[in-house]
Amino acid sequence: MAISYPPRIALAQTPTPLQLLPRVSELYGQGCRIWVKRDDLTGAALSGNKIRKLEFVVAAAREQGCDTLITCGGEQSNHCRATALVGAQLGFHVHLLLRGKAPQDIDGNLLLDHLAGATINHYAGREFSSDDLEQVFTDWQNHYASQGHKAYCIPIGASDGVGIWGYIAAAQELQGDMQAAQISKANVVCATGSGGTQAGLTLGTVLHDVPMQVWGVNVCEDEAWFVNKIAADIADWQQRYQQVLPGPAPVAKVIDGYVGPGYGRATTEIFELIAELASLEGLVLDPVYTGKAFYGMLQEIARGRFADCEDIIFVHTGGIYGLFPQRQNFSL
Repeated sequence: MAISYPPRIALAQTPTPLQLLPRVSELYGQGCRIWVKRDDLTGAALSGNKIRKLEFVVAAAREQGCDTLITCGGEQSNHCRATALVGAQLGFHVHLLLRGKAPQDIDGNLLLDHLAGATINHYAGREFSSDDLEQVFTDWQNHYASQGHKAYCIPIGASDGVGIWGYIAAAQELQGDMQAAQISKANVVCATGSGGTQAGLTLGTVLHDVPMQVWGVNVCEDEAWFVNKIAADIADWQQRYQQVLPGPAPVAKVIDGYVGPGYGRATTEIFELIAELASLEGLVLDPVYTGKAFYGMLQEIARGRFADCEDIIFVHTGGIYGLFPQRQNFSL
């Protein structure tokens, strides 16, 4: 299909490298080659996958005449940190709504939020359900409107019909990577936390006819939640941009069972794997997203899930700053 992309502000350093992990492949591949798509290197202070989404989101905000960006997430949200840095770069004021109490120790992503000059509100006891968040967003939009400003509200992870354009484009980039590496067919694995990255890759695979199967390892919620969320993001994209697919909308494939103790909390096995990969390949993962997803991928390789083709591509979505607030979990 010929794809007409909406307005976009160039922020990401792309294309990102596709790298073979030879020692990981030998140890864990069971005959498969394991590759990593280095989307941790997209730029904007190692902002990872969020920058691809924000290219389209901030373009939409600017097109609507907004001067303020409002978004939300956890205390150590990679998305919030990326939004704060991009807002500073482009001259937007950024307002972050963070779950939980204000911490005594400002570290990791939260430190960068402050350095970028974002306004920050901490919401203790709030989980930001869809209805709750809509009201909070409306209240703050009205607040800024009363001061003569116009605010654009970005959902958690920039995961909606606008943000998924970033990974529709990334799927096209992966198509070129695979051709250059002479990969005829691949299983592609990513962490899925708000669904937008997986939604974009899943949809992009269809739109660009890429010979790959996308799998998301959920780091929160469950399989059914993500199947529904990704379907909703794709439907939102179709409605917003009046897009017609050549067939039924694709259904997301989710690998459940690796959430562990909960969102943002990881088991000893995850921290051990992060340390092993850093020493084995110089590849640094985080305990919230990529560590869990990579661990899940290796477990599923051992179980034979990806036996249909010899190449597996792990999409490294970033998150390195999430390591530092959890440094006590490493045996150093």
